[in-house]
Amino acid sequence: MLGTLGFRGYTLALYSILHAVDASRIDLTASSIPKYVLDYAPLVWLHKEDPYMPSDIGQQLVHTTPQVNWKLVQDAPSPLTLDNLDRLNDLGNTSVFLTSIEGIDADPQPAWFRGVTPNENGQTKDAVASIIIVREHGEDIVDAFYFYFYAYNQGNTVLGMEFGDHMGDWEHNMIRFENGTPKALWYSQHANGQAFTYEATEKQDKRPLAYSAKGTHAVYATAGNHDHTIPHVNLPAGFLVDTTEKGILWDPVQNAYAYSYSDADGSFQPYDPAYPVGWLRFNGRWGDDALPGGPSLFGQPKYAAGPDGPQFKKLVRENVCPDSPCIVLPVRVWGVNSGVGR
Repeated sequence: MLGTLGFRGYTLALYSILHAVDASRIDLTASSIPKYVLDYAPLVWLHKEDPYMPSDIGQQLVHTTPQVNWKLVQDAPSPLTLDNLDRLNDLGNTSVFLTSIEGIDADPQPAWFRGVTPNENGQTKDAVASIIIVREHGEDIVDAFYFYFYAYNQGNTVLGMEFGDHMGDWEHNMIRFENGTPKALWYSQHANGQAFTYEATEKQDKRPLAYSAKGTHAVYATAGNHDHTIPHVNLPAGFLVDTTEKGILWDPVQNAYAYSYSDADGSFQPYDPAYPVGWLRFNGRWGDDALPGGPSLFGQPKYAAGPDGPQFKKLVRENVCPDSPCIVLPVRVWGVNSGVGR
């Protein structure tokens, strides 16, 4: 029998063979995706002291096992790939957790928790850590979602205790276009977010800038401190503070899969047939279940449950933000977090 390390090595080798797309050769400009979706794609400033960088989406499957109630899912595909991940829906539906092999509380943490640091060109070399999903409203209105993936989320520290850590982390920006012109942006921040007019955003050339918070990866429009203690309010100081800065510049679209989304049947169509699709229909969670019996603060656990995937991030929305009321801010200021408009 193979030992644990031997099995892991075999699994990694098999994944590299089955992995359909070489991340270094992705070129979205050669696909049929609307050019303006790439021309105005956000650039992301990562905090230089963040130990948890963007991570390859497919590698999350290599380092995890599907579990329900902390028990292995029987008859799961082996190996799990981005092409067959949705087959888990019939074996546990939304209760399936992609559970880390080492455990979320592993000490020391394995290297894969830490992702891939973008190089000097802003690329996550050999890692697909982002996707684009394009949804057409009709009447020349298009929403482009830019999703960012991290293997590990480090929560905030309050009263000397860290809480809200979880495996797997999906964050996103969304840009609303009218006739190919960007009108407004959504920045996801924990369970909430902010919306701004395109004109209000900071830019590099014409590409808006986003700031990823250290550890939590919440996405903000400005550098600095961001308190999110009060729902729908973002202040420069307080009890639960995210920190952003111009640290390491990441260009997510250089290594990204891209899809169109149909409201009619909830289907995803890849802009390149080589891009895996099945994983987008996975109903489960991209990390461990909440760790039972662990430390907690005010009832909030240190180790929380992993998130669900992009299909659950309200791809169909009337306004720029996923909830209401929705206020699209015309200037970059701290203030009301729920953003609107059309």
